[in-house]
Amino acid sequence: MKKLLSLITIAAAGSMFAALQIGCTKTPENQNATSNANLATPAATPDKAAIEAELTRIENDWPRIIKEHDAATVKRIEADDAVIVYPDGSAGNKEQDVKDMESGALTADAWEVADIKVNVLNNDTAIATGRSIVKNGKYNGHPFPSNEFRWLDTYVRRNGQWQLIAAANTPVKNPTGPAAKASPSPVGKASPSPAAKASPSAKPSAATRPSPVKSPLPAKTP
Repeated sequence: MKKLLSLITIAAAGSMFAALQIGCTKTPENQNATSNANLATPAATPDKAAIEAELTRIENDWPRIIKEHDAATVKRIEADDAVIVYPDGSAGNKEQDVKDMESGALTADAWEVADIKVNVLNNDTAIATGRSIVKNGKYNGHPFPSNEFRWLDTYVRRNGQWQLIAAANTPVKNPTGPAAKASPSPVGKASPSPAAKASPSAKPSAATRPSPVKSPLPAKTP
């Protein structure tokens, strides 16, 4: 009897050991599935043509924004955490740009955007550069220190919409005047573009966005 019980115990232990071995052993199919699951999903290839067209449209809309004092567009396009550097080195932000646009601080007889170039970094990040030529530009009634500016804008796509998160611009000391061929007009159907920034008189004015009275021109001038 004891011998029989011993044999039964040994057999049960053997079965449990075998079950554990089977459970821990992965079949080739399972191994492949695990390996595939661990592979990183490749990033989507950016549609450069579409991104370039959208940001070009936004930049080309600045003259209209300035003329109509379209603060609503500035609120929509500029990110809440946007950082702006004005020509005199002072810093600005979305709040100041909206305030300047609503007050109509920035005015000009003519405003042209030229030489726009868009560098697409990935599907959700891009940098736009260009030049703005302004005729009789004023900030709060004070003439701009120059009639031409160069600017650089950094955009990110958030929740499907492109937003300006950083901008910097500087007045050109020896303006060359209008480009031989103006930048393309708004392309395609895209989200509204930001408003231009105003620039204070005492300091150089920025190229496109209205800047605080204490600082030079807007962060960027279309």
